[in-house]
Amino acid sequence: MNVLKIATAGSVDDGKSTLIGRILYDTNSLTEDKLQAIEEKSRQRGFDYLDFSLATDGLVAEREQGITIDVAHIYFSTPKTSFIIADAPGHVEYTRNMVTGASNSQASIILIDARNGVVEQTYRHFFINNLLQVKDVVVAVNKMDLVDYSEEKFNEIKGEIEYLSQKSNYKNQNLTFIPISALHGDNVVEKSNNISWYKGASLLEYLEGLQVEEENNESKMRFPVQNVIRPKTEEYHDYRGYAGKLYGGDLAVGDKVTVLPSETQSTVKSIQFFDQQFDEAKKGSSINITLEDDVNVSRGDMLVKTGEEPRIVKQLEATICWMDSTPLQASEKYYIKHGINEAQAKIMSLDTLINTDFSGKSDNPTQLSLNEIGQVKLKVSKPLFVDSYKENKANGAFILINPKTNNTSGVGFIN
Repeated sequence: MNVLKIATAGSVDDGKSTLIGRILYDTNSLTEDKLQAIEEKSRQRGFDYLDFSLATDGLVAEREQGITIDVAHIYFSTPKTSFIIADAPGHVEYTRNMVTGASNSQASIILIDARNGVVEQTYRHFFINNLLQVKDVVVAVNKMDLVDYSEEKFNEIKGEIEYLSQKSNYKNQNLTFIPISALHGDNVVEKSNNISWYKGASLLEYLEGLQVEEENNESKMRFPVQNVIRPKTEEYHDYRGYAGKLYGGDLAVGDKVTVLPSETQSTVKSIQFFDQQFDEAKKGSSINITLEDDVNVSRGDMLVKTGEEPRIVKQLEATICWMDSTPLQASEKYYIKHGINEAQAKIMSLDTLINTDFSGKSDNPTQLSLNEIGQVKLKVSKPLFVDSYKENKANGAFILINPKTNNTSGVGFIN
């Protein structure tokens, strides 16, 4: 069965949690006790309808304020597709949470209140989806019932988003526009008679039919070694395997590989998953491999196909989304975690502050504050083998850790 990871985004009160609750309700994915709790709570609040946002807003503060604060992951399935939805908060002060929610998603839903149209947060959410190179983005124009299901209002919002997309540096994005009413279920799971002028699929129908394809430039195999397996039993006395997850491209027995950073070469002897052997492994597989030669390979090393080596660098230029209340400043030191590799890092310069409304950049800012995005240069204490984020998402991203607090302070995307 196809598995689809989706992030949601939208300004406060645009109806993200209500939309997800409606999908869960209409697909019979809510448990009986959860449904009873929603019905009871809705009655207590004096609503003459079911408050579907209660299905996802799990924190007490979320239920009290009627907003989403933390990223909630919701799992449900239809006969065609299994879904994992990251319900990310829409408020500006939780931008870092939205980056977290969208970072592992294959598609994204941006909600827009039909009454308010495109607002400041819409720019920010659209910018982040472009920064993270989320290829399939659905713009769901919600609360169409409150604008009398106006086609004119829908087309006005569609035009604004299409204009924004022209300013984006990421040109491979697929934009789809769907008018909906999450509260009443119009065009969410079933097509709506109230929006007869819309000829496309409902939101769920579209998502079920979505075939997520990897970017063509993510074809270079990357295999970071997470563990060296030495059973040390009589039967496997000389066994030496390397376990990890395969990124970017496929791997087959007989492929020539290069070990980084030593740059020694060997050939893949076997590919195993638990107690089974395979001739080939697809990208995304967690596997164990052995090599023909007894070369030195340790945890943190990376195996790549010979001739497809990444850059080996000690200096990086990257785009940073800052997640710490303590601002980022030049000359500050952090730990950098790139895949399973760790090193010390020093911020050499803070070059630009990026305006997330697509209005440009501010040069040479003094600092990068919480939820701000900027471009920096940094130096690391040992060589890292990297790709640009555009070339390979898994090998082109990293996090910065505050050495004093051990907090994740920022997430970076290598230029």
